[in-house]
Amino acid sequence: MNALDKIGLQGSLWMTVGGENLGGAGRVELLGAIAECGSITQAAKLVKMSYKAAWDAIDAMNNLAGEPLVERLTGGKGGGGTRLTQRGRQLVDNFRIIEREHARYLRQLGSQAEGIADDLLLIRRMAMKTTARNQFLGKVAELKQGAVNDEVTLELPGGQHIVAIVTQGSSASLGLVPGAEAFALIKASSIILVADSEGARFSARNQLAGTVTRVQTGAVNTEVVLDLPRGGTIAAIITNQSSTDLGIELGSSVTAMFKASSVILGVPA
Repeated sequence: MNALDKIGLQGSLWMTVGGENLGGAGRVELLGAIAECGSITQAAKLVKMSYKAAWDAIDAMNNLAGEPLVERLTGGKGGGGTRLTQRGRQLVDNFRIIEREHARYLRQLGSQAEGIADDLLLIRRMAMKTTARNQFLGKVAELKQGAVNDEVTLELPGGQHIVAIVTQGSSASLGLVPGAEAFALIKASSIILVADSEGARFSARNQLAGTVTRVQTGAVNTEVVLDLPRGGTIAAIITNQSSTDLGIELGSSVTAMFKASSVILGVPA
């Protein structure tokens, strides 16, 4: 480093819910673009994000926020569109206020960094990342202890419940007690879709009925996203043949099922 070079301080601002990343400048920029364009497609192009990545980000934010930040519009002259809810607009406005204050704080702190030794270390927090497509934040509603495993019932903000089976050791180390915050992770490949479950019985403890809102077909598999009636979404990966056999299409009613043993629980750090 040149002796005349000044040490500058930089930092990123992001929001978390229960230890999970709700959003930073990139996601807030996406929300702002949706408010401006009224279209997910146009907003994604504006922030240089793929259409799928934009929807994945929106689904994650809606689920973690506990209420919709983005909602769809149907009908109208343009055939529908997308807009921010009041909560979504409030979040964008408040984030931008906090972001300005954060930048001002860094400028003030940076002005005091002159003269600090060249070997100053800037330590970054390590954020947890997961490949699980479905992430839900909730509170432990019930804990049933068994001889080896515990059954944990997690209540989501929308009122839905997810049941998980974990070992007693895991339950204790995570501090899973009624009222404690926890998040549930379920891989999309662990979700079973049923198009007509009336009169049928299944061993899967978790059954969430919803409406198909997105279908993305690949070379072998199809990603199906369901809107849940009380808020939130759930995604499943099934084969193209299964999608055809089930008659999966936009607007159809489908039930997403998954075993309690397929749920991974975590708690905020």
